[in-house]
Amino acid sequence: MIVPFPAGGATDIVARLVAQKLGEAFGQQVVIDNRGGAAGTIGSDLAAKAPADGYTLLVGTSSTHAIAQSLYAKLAYDSVKDFAPVIGIATTTIVLSAHPSVPAKSVRELIALAKAKPDALSFASSGSGGVSHLVGEMFKAQAGIAMLHVPYKGDAPALADLVGGQVSLEFGTASSFLPYIQSGRLKALAVTSRKRAAVLPDVPTVAESGLKGFEALQWFGVFAPAGTRGEIVARLNTEIAKILHNSEMRERLAKLASEVLANTPEEFAAFQKAEIVKWAKVVKDSGAHLD
Repeated sequence: MIVPFPAGGATDIVARLVAQKLGEAFGQQVVIDNRGGAAGTIGSDLAAKAPADGYTLLVGTSSTHAIAQSLYAKLAYDSVKDFAPVIGIATTTIVLSAHPSVPAKSVRELIALAKAKPDALSFASSGSGGVSHLVGEMFKAQAGIAMLHVPYKGDAPALADLVGGQVSLEFGTASSFLPYIQSGRLKALAVTSRKRAAVLPDVPTVAESGLKGFEALQWFGVFAPAGTRGEIVARLNTEIAKILHNSEMRERLAKLASEVLANTPEEFAAFQKAEIVKWAKVVKDSGAHLD
């Protein structure tokens, strides 16, 4: 199971939860292969070119299978044609978190600060083209502010520098940020979901903080290389759906501020295509572009 991001990030955490249970279901070990780089596109391209025999899977995300299609001028793979969607694992809310040194206690105060001092605030991301980057660009465009983007090679190093105060803020998955928010090493200003997150009930949404209609979610799903036989995809879907419907798994994902998808291959394919359309508009409106 290829995870196109470094170990320790949100995608890696979710993938390992599924891989362990899938290995038990099939009676053989499912090996996690972390292939990070270029906002997940390197590992995704590797999976696209793997044999379509059901033995190589990919945990794709909003970044690799929705945003990349519009953002990259020369993407090495087609996120629709080169993959067989197996199942959506979950969606997770994104938290706008700031280092305690940032003199803003709300989104409104943050916007006012950014307008008073353009580019004085910096926002980290897991890499240029990733969901944390594009949500930041989406926020900048809608708020009418200028902030400095600082890309990293994965969630873990970006989070480390945010906690260390080298950057001002980051739009990151709740699963990665929660321990630091709860310990007071970071402060949560808002969540990007439509409604408040159960694990952060006192943190408002970006939409209720003044940017009406603002909504963005990270999602994770399992893909196989295009050409994988239908019966293999169906078997994988059935086994992974059983794992996701398990009460223990649902509880573990809920603690990571994630909601289970567990859809059919056809439903997941339709979901992905809708996400491609949605993020294409964000890319266009933000003016973001990568070669």
